Amino acid sequence: MNKKGVLLGAIVVAIVAGVIASVPSSETVNLDTGGTHGTVSTAMGSPILGDPSAPITIVEFGDYQCHQCQNWFKNTKPSITQDYIETGKANLVFVDLAFLGHDSPKAAQASYCAEDQEMYWEYHDMLYVSQESKIDGGWANTERLKAFAFALGLDMELFESCLDSGKYSKRVQYNIQQARDHGVRGTPGFIIVGPDGQQQLGGAQPFSVFKQVLDTMV
Repeated sequence: MNKKGVLLGAIVVAIVAGVIASVPSSETVNLDTGGTHGTVSTAMGSPILGDPSAPITIVEFGDYQCHQCQNWFKNTKPSITQDYIETGKANLVFVDLAFLGHDSPKAAQASYCAEDQEMYWEYHDMLYVSQESKIDGGWANTERLKAFAFALGLDMELFESCLDSGKYSKRVQYNIQQARDHGVRGTPGFIIVGPDGQQQLGGAQPFSVFKQVLDTMV
């Protein structure tokens, strides 16, 4: 590797190391996705965030390069986590709608390679914290995805083998199809499933909108 490559690698690792401090670490995670929530198959989605027996499930459809998804992640999700997920009233499952750019499906695949090492949500959160303004601007290319894994302390031989092989490409495609089958055309999109039915929301809605829906389902 030439000096320029070594320097670039060092800069990426330094940036990622700084990001780790801002990635949430107190979220409760269950690795069983539960298969189906309402009419949505979540079998290929994320591990459940929160109590799997919670009466409400929020199914989030998102793309790691989606700016409004990052907006929701930073401005709405923390309140939902505090008031509903941590209290056992609701849980959350993330289902990929990775369509915005060339790097989007690979980033989604990388999250499941991290899940192989029980680090899905840590990796998921790091992607949104690290998101840059330009879609396919290089921040989520294969090299950076590996740098994020390295910074999280993952086994790099296992992670790189997983990512390079395309192990989870079909899983991501399955999730994209679930979004399309349910009429989700943009990100973020949500289907909130309660004991008596489900409701669909589109866009990075504020906490007040989610609270209004969730409180009618509890």
